[in-house]
Amino acid sequence: MTPSMRIPSTKIAYLTPGRIVLWGLLLLGLVTAGIRYTQGMGAISNLNNVYSFGLWISLDLLCGVALAAGAFTTCAAVYVLGKKEFQPLVKPAVLTGFLGYLAVVLALLVDLGRPERIWHMLIYWNPHSPLFEIGLCVMTYTTVLFFEFSPMFFEWMGWHKVGHIIHKFVLPFVILGTVLSTLHQSSLGTLFVMMSDKIDPLWHTPFLPLFFFVSAATAGLAMVVFEATISARAYGREPETHLLGKLAKAIPWMLGIYLTLKVAELLWAGEFSLIFQPGKFTGFWWVEVLGGVIIPMILFSLKSIRRKQSSLFFASLLVILGLMFNRFNVGLLTWKRPAWDPGYTPHWMEFALSIGVIAGVILVYDFVARNMKLFEEDHAPEERGAHHA
Repeated sequence: MTPSMRIPSTKIAYLTPGRIVLWGLLLLGLVTAGIRYTQGMGAISNLNNVYSFGLWISLDLLCGVALAAGAFTTCAAVYVLGKKEFQPLVKPAVLTGFLGYLAVVLALLVDLGRPERIWHMLIYWNPHSPLFEIGLCVMTYTTVLFFEFSPMFFEWMGWHKVGHIIHKFVLPFVILGTVLSTLHQSSLGTLFVMMSDKIDPLWHTPFLPLFFFVSAATAGLAMVVFEATISARAYGREPETHLLGKLAKAIPWMLGIYLTLKVAELLWAGEFSLIFQPGKFTGFWWVEVLGGVIIPMILFSLKSIRRKQSSLFFASLLVILGLMFNRFNVGLLTWKRPAWDPGYTPHWMEFALSIGVIAGVILVYDFVARNMKLFEEDHAPEERGAHHA
């Protein structure tokens, strides 16, 4: 059979049910964005003067930025702390982080009232605003992640010398990325410090910048474990369970630090009794802390859990869901509303847009995994088990 006769079978293999669904979700998201730009934000959202921070801020921005933190934590461990054994995890972590930040930027371009003026931030500086620091760091760090990812792209294009030159400067990029991530992860918390009259005391604290940074760094490691287990199954690769288990040793310690900080802050503020008072928000706090912190902290502490791929996946998923619930609690669910509160239920197009962005991220990751040397053991794109995706 000639190579030209093999092309149709390759195309058929690519169009798996999963990819067809992802392309459909991406198309729906693009249509939704088109409606927003032609008919205004009111046509696709139920945001109002009381709920100006809706689904998009909590999911796309707060969760997206935090879950992309695996890039800077993994790179810092390998290149700054010298943990070279985790080198095979760097490329997938960088790609996940890069795509995560791109998703945040794309979602913000729909969420902003005047997206065509986003460049004004670079010209008309407002150094007194946390949003200025967040926006500047996110833009800069997205650029840094592009350079960290670019050697893979240049090698795929056949520009090996360019990729090699950029690779020589990876350490300055990693250091810069770590500093930028520390700044904007914490500054997202600073944004909510100013909202003491809106957020429930169980979540509002002047230490929110520290909480946001520690929780993001922890969830970033969990995201590396989650992504690695998913990609191993999707592309028919040998799971890096031993390596992931060693990386996961740090997670219970980081969760323990985070839990200690949360409890200590409540004691310091004289609000510890709030976690025992009946009410919806108290239930939210216990679900978040038990399901997203205490249970995974116990699981990751067990050697038997760290040795099994399925157990690593489940424990990392708990951390990720706990982080997401925390960001929703801070950014939407626990806000104090006026008596005349009209209520807020996200428009189905708000979900369509967010899911479309996520689908696009998965499709780009899939393209890179099938065509570039994303995994350390890769030698040629055609040797991958792409048919398992």
